[in-house]
Amino acid sequence: MKFTLSWLKDHLDTSASLTEIVDTLTRVGLEVESVEDPSAKYDGFVVARVIEARQHPNADRLKVCVVDAGGEPVQVVCGAPNARTGMKSVFSPVGTYIPGKKITLAKGVIRGAESNGMLCSAAELELSDDHEGIIELPDDAPVGVPYARFAGLDDPVIDVAVTPNRPDATGVAGIARDLAAAGLGTLSTPAPKPVEGVFDCPTGVHLKFAPPDAHLCPAFALRLLRGVTNGPSPEWMQKRLRAIGLRPISALVDITNYVTFDRGRPLHVFDFAKVAGDLTVRRAVQGESVQALDGKTYALDESMVVIADANGVESIAGIMGGEHSGCDENTRDVLIESALWDPTNISQTGRKLGIVTDARYRFERGVDPDFCVPGCDLATGLVLDLCGGEPSRMIVAGDPSAPRRELEFPYSEVKRLIGVDIPREEGDAILTRLGFDVGDGRVRVPSWR
Repeated sequence: MKFTLSWLKDHLDTSASLTEIVDTLTRVGLEVESVEDPSAKYDGFVVARVIEARQHPNADRLKVCVVDAGGEPVQVVCGAPNARTGMKSVFSPVGTYIPGKKITLAKGVIRGAESNGMLCSAAELELSDDHEGIIELPDDAPVGVPYARFAGLDDPVIDVAVTPNRPDATGVAGIARDLAAAGLGTLSTPAPKPVEGVFDCPTGVHLKFAPPDAHLCPAFALRLLRGVTNGPSPEWMQKRLRAIGLRPISALVDITNYVTFDRGRPLHVFDFAKVAGDLTVRRAVQGESVQALDGKTYALDESMVVIADANGVESIAGIMGGEHSGCDENTRDVLIESALWDPTNISQTGRKLGIVTDARYRFERGVDPDFCVPGCDLATGLVLDLCGGEPSRMIVAGDPSAPRRELEFPYSEVKRLIGVDIPREEGDAILTRLGFDVGDGRVRVPSWR
């Protein structure tokens, strides 16, 4: 489970150092496997100003640029169409390793003009696929400052090992909760705001399970947002997704990935225009297949659970959506799904099909049932903020509520079991910060554990 330090601090108000945070994570049972410094990848890249950009005397598509990178001006030959006098961009001097090209820059002569470095595109820094021009920075970007610092690319990435019994630690908010309970700060996770829909969702949901199969999908929440604009997600979201190894795709898809890692709540989005009639959640029929979002076609059997419409299977439940109903830049109306799935069935299906996804990773451990509906509201709010649109009222098929488990908790046994004598008042406070309800020698376990 990867996350950045700044992402953690969205949920944890703390002045603790990175070292203190890492030590505390390991102490509370979330072993830190690695801490990455992403700025190392951009060592040598600095903010620079193009003092002059003139036409190369021997090449129509090249320019000879004089660049101020905070020291003596240097000459660079550049082929970017947007290179021009007065602009600010990212400069890499001779000796810099260019990750997007897998080369180390050397001093060169290009068509008779000396070149002492490079003005970089986003693709050359592996920030995006854009290689049509060099990066354009705002006019107030400070010349000579390391680009990683200016762009916020120096945010440490922490990777913790999550054991199968800790589904609550598959989201940044859950990790922050543990750190707050350990006394390292104050939990500041905002509760999702309920979204009041303005029209009825036109797509119905049917859970087609005969007893004793109701556990395969205890609940399924669905909402339509119409009139959305599915462009790129904002830079802050893309930056966080890239930091943990995910490729930004579009605002709608990025939102579902963000909520998956932020709260441990996987979601799925369907392009409403590509869905025929109501959605039915059922066991697959032997011989059915689906082309999934990874481009592969999977043969299904009766042990697997699917989401289907009038045309057939649209998604492998809890694991991967189908290519046919996926969202793209033309999506204008989107269905947001937040469901609960049986952990054992998800695990078995994933193994049979050989599919490993972030959704499967969480559902096979068990997600928080009480966050099924709030998770849909959280995603809805993000879509409204980033893509616009108008929300329907939410449909909830099944029952997302789960009985809270209650355990006897005699304090006389604490020292014998863990070897440490914790005063009752302190123990009650720790359990309360972890979400347990404490009283009269019994504790009620929170929904996320």
